[in-house]
Amino acid sequence: MNNLLSRASGRTRTIIAAAVCLIALGIVGYGYVDDMFAKRGAGSAGAATTSGRDVSELLGRLSVAAEGSMNGYSRENFPHWDSNKPEHGFGPEFAQYSKCTTREVMMLRDATGKVTLDAKTCDLTVGADGGWRDQYGFTDRKTGQLKPYKWMTDPASVDAEHIVPLAEAWRSGADKLDEPTRRRIANDSGNLIASDPSANRSKGDQDAAHYLPPGNFRCGYIDHYIKIKVKYGLTVDPDEQKALRTAVDDCVKRGEFL
Repeated sequence: MNNLLSRASGRTRTIIAAAVCLIALGIVGYGYVDDMFAKRGAGSAGAATTSGRDVSELLGRLSVAAEGSMNGYSRENFPHWDSNKPEHGFGPEFAQYSKCTTREVMMLRDATGKVTLDAKTCDLTVGADGGWRDQYGFTDRKTGQLKPYKWMTDPASVDAEHIVPLAEAWRSGADKLDEPTRRRIANDSGNLIASDPSANRSKGDQDAAHYLPPGNFRCGYIDHYIKIKVKYGLTVDPDEQKALRTAVDDCVKRGEFL
């Protein structure tokens, strides 16, 4: 490191140092968050699986920076859906589905009742009691009340939702990451959940300062959102940091964290 910097000067030296720091932060973030996912489970929809103390510590690890622009953004910058590789974090119980995509494995993980995934053809079969219950919740614009949680039985009618939206990841520093890392963000089991398309559309690509789920998954969402941002060295802007702090404190008071 020192030899490299001694041969550089001015702006070049600054760029090299910043790049090395980003790599180091990424390594620390990966190991720390992956350990937490492994101990508590990457999990599907439902309650938060982390203690309030751990979430608060993770929140403190986030770097605060102004949100970047959308210049150069395309969903194709985040290749998906990848095959189910160990690096995507679904765990050994899903290893047999290595030929299937992360979307298909996520659908199996988040299903309720009898839903099967053929390891050879990757076809999903939904039994009489099988399906997917949205956990995000969707507020009726006219009444302001939470609508009934949608029950979905057709796999094609279920959205594969990115908890940290890909566009938000881009604005938070993923524009400076390489394609393999962006691939991991798009396929990370901890960043995916089956959701009602209406709930997904109401969120769009908004960050936590502008959108948090109104329903059951609110605290679980915050848990996963913070973990993914720490894991990949993504930043939060000041409003986002404030919103997350308020939300974490509220979840702790309500006993939603362990």
